[in-house]
Order: sequence, then C-alpha cells, then structure tokens
Amino acid sequence: MDGSEKRRLLVVDDDRKLCGLIHDYLEPLGYDVEMRHTGTEGLQEAQEGGYEAIFLDVMMPGMDGFEVLRELRKTSNIPVLMLTAMGDEADRIVGLELGADDYLPKTFSTRELLARLRAVTRRSHLADPVQAEQDVDWVVGKIRLNEGTHTVLLDEKPLDLTALEFAMLACLMRSKGRVKSREQLIEEVSERKFDVFDRSIDVHISALRKKIGDDAKQPSYIRTVRGVGYQLMEPDA
Repeated sequence: MDGSEKRRLLVVDDDRKLCGLIHDYLEPLGYDVEMRHTGTEGLQEAQEGGYEAIFLDVMMPGMDGFEVLRELRKTSNIPVLMLTAMGDEADRIVGLELGADDYLPKTFSTRELLARLRAVTRRSHLADPVQAEQDVDWVVGKIRLNEGTHTVLLDEKPLDLTALEFAMLACLMRSKGRVKSREQLIEEVSERKFDVFDRSIDVHISALRKKIGDDAKQPSYIRTVRGVGYQLMEPDA
C-alpha cells in the first residue's frame, strides 16, 4: 500500500471500544479510519462519499445496521462489511440479501478483519476498470452470460440461478478451458460475499449442472478433474 495516500474507512458502531480497536489496528497499516456511533450519523457520513469501505454494526439503537444498509444501497455500491455480535446466520442472510459484501462476527481476529477488508476492496477496485468487460457476453456452447446485466441464457432462454451459482458459472466461463481448483473457486466467490467451504463447492456445482442440463458422468460443459477441481469446456471439445 502506498503510504503517501491513506485509504479512508468508516466504522459505524455504538460500541466505542470496538471502534477504537479497529481504528488502532488499521491506522498504522495505512488506513484513515473515521468512526460514527449511531446509524443516522453513519448513514449521513457514508452518503457523503470518499470511503473505500464501511464496517457496519447490525444492532444499534434507533436506526439499525439493516436500515442503514437499505438506505445506502439506494445510492451507493461501496463495500460494506456487517458486524454481528453473535455471527447469527439469520443476520448474515438478511445483510447479504440487502447488499452487504461480507460479514464479521465481533469475535473476529485482526488477521481475519484485514483479510476480509482486503478481499472486498480488491473486488471493488477490480470492478471499475473491467466494467466494459463485464458488459461483454461470455459464450460457451449454448450458454450466454453477462455479468453487467447479471443474466444467463441457455439456448436463448433465461436460466434461474442463485447468486452463488451465477458467480461460480461466471468464474468458470472467464477461465474457459482452464482447470479451477476448489480453493480458487472459493477464493473468487468468497470475495463476492458468499460463505462457502471446500466440499460445499461440489454441491453447488451439482445444482448448477442440473440447471444447464449437464450430466456429471458424461459432461458437455463442466468437467470434474478428480482431486483438483472443475473445468468448463466447449460442448464439442
């Protein structure tokens, strides 16, 4: 990181001690950390812009984190990491559906905090230069995918994919012909806000295969490379 230009972060949490801990950990690493302790103040500050990412607490008096996120997403795609006291699954699902990029239980380690922050901001930085590329259709056989419009067509008919299935298919299509390990798939889709682990990749691939009409035993598109991962191929390859 270039120490001559600090990256601005916003922490919105009524727990002043936690805000201070995040501030004290990230400031020496080249981040300029601002803190707000109510949802209303946090939303106003976030809407003024200029921040690279926001840490947003779920449970706050008055306007809670979900309300803040809902309002923020009307005007901004800034990366948001939700902070949850218990890492409750229901909170995670609601936050992700409202547009959060990731979540952190408040028992996080500083190493995990930094890793997740770097992941969501890396994704954000990559999104701007390749916006034109995202508007290009990726085509393999009868599958046509466009990341800009978030659409997938199979034989010109729309496919109903979950967000995670879409992310995995996009990852495989961008790397057509190359083998993607489970670890690589996890890394790429995890940056897009999903909570996945090694063997769950196989379950999601299985569901994706069914939707594109692929046969795991004689695949036309997604080939299993035993002990490694998966490879997307042209049907006639």
